[in-house]
Amino acid sequence: MHKKISVIGAGGWGTALALLLAENRAQVRLWAHNPSIAEELVSRRTNETYLPGVRLPPNVYATGNLTDALDAELALIVTPSKAVREVAAQLATLSPDPKTVLVSCTKGIEHNTGKLMSQILEECLPANRVAVLSGPNHAVEVAQRIPAAGVIGCAHAELLDPLQKTFSLPTFRAYTSDDVTGIQLGGALKNVFAISAGVSDGFNMGDNAKAGLVTRALAEMMRLGVALGGRRETFFGLSGVGDLMVTCFSRHSRNRKVGERLGRGESPAQIQSSMQMVAEGIPTALSAWQCAQKLGVEAPITSEVHAVLYLNKPPHEAMWELLGRPPRAEAERPH
Repeated sequence: MHKKISVIGAGGWGTALALLLAENRAQVRLWAHNPSIAEELVSRRTNETYLPGVRLPPNVYATGNLTDALDAELALIVTPSKAVREVAAQLATLSPDPKTVLVSCTKGIEHNTGKLMSQILEECLPANRVAVLSGPNHAVEVAQRIPAAGVIGCAHAELLDPLQKTFSLPTFRAYTSDDVTGIQLGGALKNVFAISAGVSDGFNMGDNAKAGLVTRALAEMMRLGVALGGRRETFFGLSGVGDLMVTCFSRHSRNRKVGERLGRGESPAQIQSSMQMVAEGIPTALSAWQCAQKLGVEAPITSEVHAVLYLNKPPHEAMWELLGRPPRAEAERPH
């Protein structure tokens, strides 16, 4: 079990993970990029901007100095996806110990390159081994010690057992997998589909329509996810259907809320300017659409979300185009 852990990124999820791992009596260093957030974490032991109502326990050391985060057996990367490459490059200049295991806890796909967060970390920090954490986990519930489960992925089999022990707590059940690609794709793509589910809510389309939309989203997730290198069975797990369900239906979901506001008539620019935290489905919609176009994968929901967010397509037109697609069999017949 890891006893010296760094959490790089003090948003809601990073702060929640610091609280969670502190329960195992680990010494946790929590790094904040924003100086005002770092100051609040240090002086008040709170993070009212991103995770109000909780206090840091004594074994969580908050800092605004990235060098402080180097002294760790385990370093969790919990920044927005658009910042992962920049933070990884900064870490590389500081020469972290090659024995430090990096765990990507960020759900996204890089624009233009189509790279996953683990691939960016491996590119920038080739001496360090990399794992990933994903699953249906809202920060506020994890911080409140409401039971949850997640999946840890790593290509290095010898790391899975100690990682699982580190993340296994009374209110958090950790599973393991070696499908690093599939785990990350499930966690990233579900945010795009949550936006479409939110649009359905904004239109007051009801439970039947939303259930049908989310079911077809799962089929699209598997189609695109397998084309990008994930295993089909992974998308039936915690980081696939599990994360898809919670993000499409939960009141805590930022991405679902974005879609709901789109459905009620707000523009993408209005919504983004009013948000303190990143809704990862917005950048991922562009990345996922680029990947689908490059690979020639049929991804109608992703395409319509992309069109609404980036091509100014009215949401009601996008929804009617999905409903008006030609009839087909639900599942492809084996050849």
